[in-house]
This record gives sequence, structure tokens and C-alpha cells, in this order.
Amino acid sequence: MKFTKGYWLNRPGVEAADAVQIREVKIEKNRVYLYSVPYPQDVRAMGGPVLEMFISSPKADIIRTQAYHFMGSAKKEPQFEMAVEDYPLDVTETEDGLSVKSGKTELRITKNPCSFSYYYEGKKLTKIGDRFGHAMISTISTPEGPFMRCQMDLDLGEKVYGLGERFTPFVKNGQVVDMWNEDGGTCSEISYKNIPFYMTNKGYGVLVNTSGKVSYEICSEVVTRVQFSVPGEKLDFMVVGGGDGKTVLQNYTALTGRPALPPAWTFGLWLTTSFTTSYDEKTVTSFVDGMAERRIPLHVFHFDCYWMKENEWCNFDWDKAMFDDVPGMLSRMKNDKKLKICVWINSYIGQKSPLFKEAAEKGYLLKRPNGDVWQWDLWQAGMGLVDFTNPDAWKWYQDKLRALLDMGVDCFKTDFGERIPTDVAYYDGSDPELMHNYYTYLYNKCVFELLEEYKGKNQACLFARSATVGGQKFPVHWGGDCSSNYLSMSESLRAGLSLCLSGFGFWSHDMSGFEGTAPADVYMRWAAFGLLSTHSRLHGSNSYRVPWLFGDQAVDVVRKFTNLKCTLMPYLFSSAVYTHETGIPTMRAMVLEFPEDIPCSDLDRQYMLGESLLVAPVFTESGDVDYYLPEGTWTNFLSNKVVEGGKWQHEVHDFMSLPLMARENSIIAVGADDQNVEYEFGRDLTLHVFALKDSACADIKDMYGNDMLKVCAENKGGKVTFRFDGTAENLSILLRNVDGVSRLSGAEAEKTELGTLLKVNAGLEDVSFTL
Repeated sequence: MKFTKGYWLNRPGVEAADAVQIREVKIEKNRVYLYSVPYPQDVRAMGGPVLEMFISSPKADIIRTQAYHFMGSAKKEPQFEMAVEDYPLDVTETEDGLSVKSGKTELRITKNPCSFSYYYEGKKLTKIGDRFGHAMISTISTPEGPFMRCQMDLDLGEKVYGLGERFTPFVKNGQVVDMWNEDGGTCSEISYKNIPFYMTNKGYGVLVNTSGKVSYEICSEVVTRVQFSVPGEKLDFMVVGGGDGKTVLQNYTALTGRPALPPAWTFGLWLTTSFTTSYDEKTVTSFVDGMAERRIPLHVFHFDCYWMKENEWCNFDWDKAMFDDVPGMLSRMKNDKKLKICVWINSYIGQKSPLFKEAAEKGYLLKRPNGDVWQWDLWQAGMGLVDFTNPDAWKWYQDKLRALLDMGVDCFKTDFGERIPTDVAYYDGSDPELMHNYYTYLYNKCVFELLEEYKGKNQACLFARSATVGGQKFPVHWGGDCSSNYLSMSESLRAGLSLCLSGFGFWSHDMSGFEGTAPADVYMRWAAFGLLSTHSRLHGSNSYRVPWLFGDQAVDVVRKFTNLKCTLMPYLFSSAVYTHETGIPTMRAMVLEFPEDIPCSDLDRQYMLGESLLVAPVFTESGDVDYYLPEGTWTNFLSNKVVEGGKWQHEVHDFMSLPLMARENSIIAVGADDQNVEYEFGRDLTLHVFALKDSACADIKDMYGNDMLKVCAENKGGKVTFRFDGTAENLSILLRNVDGVSRLSGAEAEKTELGTLLKVNAGLEDVSFTL
């Protein structure tokens, strides 16, 4: 929301009262109180408006500011679930102001004129304070009601990222962004996943701590600032220090929650019935058998909406007209085909569902203020919404899903959660405006906690569309309703990179697009991209997505990249464990991995998959692709072609290839199983070593996330030594980009097409050789 008209004027009817000077400071236990007024030192006045502010630290390196105009609000506000520690502050008063430190993050406050300047390890991050000397923490009166506002400076070349899954340009400078979950597809500024957290390439982040509608003006009202505003009389925000993007995300997710570790099977290929297509057991069986006949590994089968009877979503009961032997079908799919089963659900109960009357009578559905059940016809006829603030409704909903788990279902696609009305009354009295974005958190938490209870820790998985702060704890999320073309493929990638800079570790998308049917070239290019994302799903709306409907070459493409992903599981799953432990995403924007490389700050058509693999999807039928390689020696994982970085590359790839580039000084663990994603990662393991110029390490986990093998390699003047800690059976080392090996000990060598293969002797003794 904009409040001003250029540099000098406010918009009609707008009056702003800024924190001009601080007249009183109180240092309390782990908190600093500030009393500020909107006039200079030499003015004596009565009345308001004035601002009272509290400075605290919920976690090391995070400094929180709570600013109030009026404190008397009776609204019941949902609170983001955070691991708050009430971290001790180090406060030093000076003649002009004070310094407030939390860990390595520091806030320096001047009293008159008031300003807030943030530092990390002594390096300035940002400042609150305008050209007139007034701190731009303000209470604002407008014709639409009161607002609270803050403006933070951006430095020359500073760029803003994050704010959830956004399909608009990757760098947010110049954009107006509102935090309001909506179902708008992938082609507009509307987003399913609004996260009021942004980070910049200067090494800090900012979280606005409210579930309500936050409006951002990012260099769009004042061209050198990020402005955020909220309706009402209070503002709560936190500056997250870190010095670099990875540390910022570690600190942010330490507060708001780290992503759970998805089970290994979720990283395989998912196939669905699609949305509005007709399907029954015969159709489903033909899909599964068709994949097997074409030797395409399949790991998860998903039943979309029509597993339930039409207009009865959700009744959580299989449509008997379509599926007459559900226990037998699921048993055959799980035991004979070795598949995991996912089913579609949402939190809406259509009036035709047998559950509607039960839920309405028991008070489990959202109500209008007059006590009527809130209903509309958009999506399902006469539908109501489950009220997850009611503990009995929470348990009731879980019990319906538990019956499906007993039947053999393994996970749920938790669709929707964005179309949440505000003209309702919640069971616990929560303010409906503030619940609009927060509803999805309760919805997905309810389902995820049931799965964790039923399946065990690190064995739960959702396929969720909507999210808010903390939703990263309930993976996996997918990108929503995209179109079947290259432009939509690229907008999906931009959104995934933005989401993964907002605290989310894993992300997926509908390969080949959801709306419409892709031409074969889009299908094949998107499949290669999708199978080099953390999670990979073939899904669509009004047509099936099995590859043979797109031609024999499409079958070959899906087979090749599914096989590739299976063999990369030792590397991918170890990266996932790292994400779970640190909050650093597996799918990373280039700016996160290479913050000092200036071209990387804008890149939104390529990404790092883990620390060592760069992926540049191809967005053209012709195979032309332009991508940027940072400094160093890079090797195409598929072709073994060596490319020197520090510049842009132009290449042409057929449908069986794309730029999949391994970074120098990388050890990538590759398994021998090209059909499964659940196997013994330490058996028949090959360590691919790329351009070892100094040193490299790899930490390899088993498929349950436990430590299995750590290997480190060091090159000192041509003498290379590998050291191992852990266990592996039949371990090999493949040296890529290595000219020759002599004086080898601890292994046997042979030449292969890709490089020199070292067969490590039993016992994982050190291996050394001279180049």
C-alpha cells in the first residue's frame, strides 16, 4: 500500500506520525523499552500520537522490534509457532543512543533524530531513517483505517528475494507484493504461499511477524527502500543477521522451524490419474503396467479428486462405481508393484457429502457470525470448511484420514487451503482476517502430525499447495496450476527459487504443466527439469500424463532421467538430510551458493541441486540454452564435457540432455540401482570426483538419514589422498578430469569412458596416488 505522493506529499486523507525522537529508554531483563514522539527535541506537547517500542531477541542473531500506537486491541491473533528463547541482549548506552546486540547482530539506535541501524559483525546491513532524520517507523491514519509502517534502506546494488512462492520476477525490487493467500494459478502476482520474510544479497533477512495482510512496496514507493505496512495499531518485525544467505536461512529456520526429512521413497517418480479425466481401476492398472512394460521406474501412484464420488468432496470414501475392490487394488499396487499410494484431499466438505450433516451438527465447520454454517458453491456445491481451531474437529478430521492409512494409503495431497473467507466466526474466537493466511498452517499441520504419529518420524510426507510461515516443517510443496508451455515452465522455476529463499527446503511442480496438454517437446524438456528437482510428479488437468501418449522419444526421456535420479539418490538424500538439519534448501538459487559472483544475483533459469550440481533446464524446442557458470572448472555430468566458468555459455541440447554441471572439487556419491530410490546407498557405491584441485569432502547418509560414510580427498602438489570414516560395501572412486594416475596404493585402477576408476580395497583403507 502506498501512502505518499512523491517526495513531498502524502496521499489525500493520509496523516503519518513518525518516530522522530526517543524521549525515554528503559533497559529491562532481555528487553529494551523505547518511548518515541513525532516531534523534535525542543517541542513540548501533549497527547499523541506516540509510539512505544520493545526491542528483544527471540533467538541468537535475530533482533525483534514491536512498535505500538494503541495497545488495547481485543483481537485474538493466531501466532506463528516459533522456537523463541528470549535470548539475552547485550545493551550499551551512549550519550546519543544505545547499542543492542544479539550474538553477532547489532542494532544501533540514535535518540534524536531517531534512527535504527543494523550491523552484522560490524558490517552495516540496513537502516531505518529517512532524509529528514525521522525513523520511518510510523503510525498512519488513512481513509481506509489505521496502519503501521516501516521503511528500510537498500544499498547500491542490493537486491531483494523471497516473500514466498512468487511467479513474478525473481528479484523483487520494483514490485508491490501483498501477503494474501489466493488460488490464482502461476501467471500473476497472486500466490498460494505468502511468506512475509525477505532476504537480500547483503546477508540479512526481515520477517514481519503477523499472519495478516502485509503490504510490501519494494523500491516501488520510495526507490531506495523496502516498505512494509500492516493494518491496525501495532507492528512486529525481526531482522535476521547472518552475513550470507545460507547463515540467514539457518538462523531464520532455527526460529520458525526446519523442514522435516521426507522419506527416501518420496524422491522417486510420482504418477497421477490427473484431475478431470475419467479413471477407474482398469485405467489405473493400465498406467502402472504401462510404465513397467516400458521399463520406467515408478515409485508413487497418486489418485486425484475422482477417487471420491463427484460433488461429495470430501467424503473420504472410495467411489464404489469406479473402484469395486479397493483393498485388493491397493494391496496389489503396494505389494506386487512396490508402489506407495497418495490420495487427494482438501479441507472442504461439500453439502452432498454424507459428512456434511455430521460436521455441521457437531460444530466442526466454520460459521457465519449469526451461527449459520458458512457455505458457497465455488469448487464444491454448498461446501463448508473444517474449523481446525476446534480440537474436536481436528481429531474428527484425523480419524477420517486414519481409516485411509489403515487401508494402505501412505500420504496425502493437501490441496487448496487458500480460499478462506473472512466473514466467519472461528471456534476459538480468532480474528478471521488474521486467520486467512494462517488457516493453511493448521490444515497441513493436522494432516502431517497424523502421518508422523502413524508412520513415524522422518516417514511423513504431504504434497501441499498453500503455506505460510512455518509451513516448511510439513514438506513437500508443489507449485500449483501452471500452463503447458515454456513460459509457464520458467515462471514455475522462478517461484520455486523464491520459495526456497523463504525457508522451504523441498519443492515440486506439475511436469509438462497442469492446464491444457503440452506438445511433446515441452513434455520432454519439462520432464528432464522435473526429474532434476527435489520431487518429481507427472500430473495434469484434463488429459493423462503417461509418457507414451507423447511419443516413443518421450518414453525414452522419462526413463533416462528417472534412472538418473535413482542413481543420484546417495547424493540427493544426503543433501536432503543437510537441508533438514540446517534449513539450507536442497534446490538453491545461484545467489545463495555464489553470493560474491555478481551475475548470480539475477539468475532465475538455473539452480544448484545440492552443493555440487548445477542444473540449467532447456526452455526451447530447438534445445538452445544460455546459462552462466561461476569461476572454476565444470564438468557435464552426462557427457563428461569440461567447461571453464566465469562466463556465459551457449549450448544446444537434444531431448536426452541438458546442462547438468558438476562443480570442481566435488565428490558426488552415485548408486548402482537405477530402478529404485530406496536401497542400500553404501552398497556398490561409486564416488565421482570432479576436478580435484585442492580438497573435497562428501558426507553420505543411509536412506534413514543416519551417518554412513564420510570421505575427504586432498590434492597437494599432485599427490592425492582419500580418507574414509564409516562403512561401505564394494566402494569405487571414479576420477573425472584427471589425466593420469601413478604410484597408486589402497586401490586398483582401470580406465573407463568417463575417467579412471579406482576399486577400493576391503576395509576402506586410505587411498593415495600421484598425478
